[in-house]
Amino acid sequence: MVSFDEQGAGSRSAPQRASSKEWAGLVVLALPTALLGLDVTILYLALPALAADLLPSSTQALWIMDAYGFLIAGFLITMGTLGDRIGRRRLLMIGAVAFGIASVIAAYATSAGMLIAARAVLGVAGATLMPSTLALISNMFGDARQRALAIGIWATMFALGMALGPVVGGVLLERFWWGSAFLVAVPVVAVLLIAAPLLLPEYRTPRSGRLDLASVLLSLAAVLTAIYGVKEVAKAGLEPVAVVALALGALLAVVFVRRQKRLADPLLDMRLFGSRTFSAALVVLLVGLVGVSGVMLLVTQYLQLVAGLTPLAAGLWMGPPALMMVLAGIVAPLLARRIRPGYVVGAALVLSSLGYWLLATVEVNASGVGMAIAGFSLVYLGLGTIAALGTDLVVGAAPADKAGSASAMSEMVQELGVALGVALLGSLATFVYRARMSDVVSNDLSFDLAGVVEGGLWGTTSAMDRLPAEIVLEAQRAFTAGLNVTGVIGGIGMLALAAVAAVFLRHVHALDETVSETVEERSSCPTA
Repeated sequence: MVSFDEQGAGSRSAPQRASSKEWAGLVVLALPTALLGLDVTILYLALPALAADLLPSSTQALWIMDAYGFLIAGFLITMGTLGDRIGRRRLLMIGAVAFGIASVIAAYATSAGMLIAARAVLGVAGATLMPSTLALISNMFGDARQRALAIGIWATMFALGMALGPVVGGVLLERFWWGSAFLVAVPVVAVLLIAAPLLLPEYRTPRSGRLDLASVLLSLAAVLTAIYGVKEVAKAGLEPVAVVALALGALLAVVFVRRQKRLADPLLDMRLFGSRTFSAALVVLLVGLVGVSGVMLLVTQYLQLVAGLTPLAAGLWMGPPALMMVLAGIVAPLLARRIRPGYVVGAALVLSSLGYWLLATVEVNASGVGMAIAGFSLVYLGLGTIAALGTDLVVGAAPADKAGSASAMSEMVQELGVALGVALLGSLATFVYRARMSDVVSNDLSFDLAGVVEGGLWGTTSAMDRLPAEIVLEAQRAFTAGLNVTGVIGGIGMLALAAVAAVFLRHVHALDETVSETVEERSSCPTA
């Protein structure tokens, strides 16, 4: 396969340093970026209150959490290419309007099904925002140093939004109903619509062909079918329906790739994957987000349902992990100026694995909260590093006119990682919980109460006034055992991922080293 230049530099024009207007534009782009991260996690603390109000089934509860990320992942490729063709700023503003409207609908949802539908629309709207913000950064910051810093700030804002989701959710739930968590989007959208035309440039690909609708349908069908298969495997094992869904998803993906190779104007230029930097960075982002999102859901529920903290207190306890993520997002790009990014990412993931191992030791006792927060802080340190450096590597490996597609792929694997983490690790924890509780539930319990206890800890907690204290305690221990198991799996996975980053990204030079080589090449050129 013919690939683009590994660093993407060969296809970029001479770098032009950004002015104060571009940096002000970055602030505007940071708003929807933080909002999207916030929307991923703000429901984690709201889920118990939401469940008590809407009474979703266990499957509906998972879909309330997953629909947003899955639909973003399904539509990102399409929206990234669409922004390249109709205008990245225009698509950003259209998506912002849709996001605001869907947020209001979600806030006032009266049933689990209505909320799932609203979350799905939010996912489609979010798919227009994410690649547009990142692609515009690649247009606004031509200088490699400035672009790396801008993307680091951008990634930090998304990660900060994810980290602050439980904090903001806790504050809101202390004073308002669960739907208020969605209304945070309204003022952000309003500011974006006012400031974007003033501070953001418009960009569209000069040679943009028609959008291939067959490719759009194939990409969406492949992603959603494969995700459905994964969810079914996680829930019920290798049942025939799950196997068929996975096989169909793989088949559709193969058909999609073959079609892209034949088209003159593909929805996704497959030559991007010829870059080892591009492909390896995507793997790091995907696997890293699977681990983080899965344990995030469990940690936030542990703080409320096991430790008994209020939503506000639980949200404030998530402050130290948020701080670690912010520090990693800022410091990692600075370290990567002198140390090769693959080594920086690998070292951060080793530290992250230690955090997972701490989560594997959490118990139902007074020290459990401190251990959970210490472990999760290290997990977030790794997330901040891979979000900042991984994203810059993906975007930097693509030429300027493919920035939308590259940005879409970066965001797709991250959103897919978040959704898969909730589905896979959440289902694993649920399996551990049910396996332990099936041996504990007393025969003296009524059929309805036994079903509530075996269904999950949030149901057990809501019915605790009708249950023996020892049953509630065993349910908390079973839930914590599920958290411990995911910690072990996550720790092993991060160590393996650290090795992948160190080996497959070791060829990427430190930024100072790259800039020095470029200056030497120019000074030796007779026409320089």
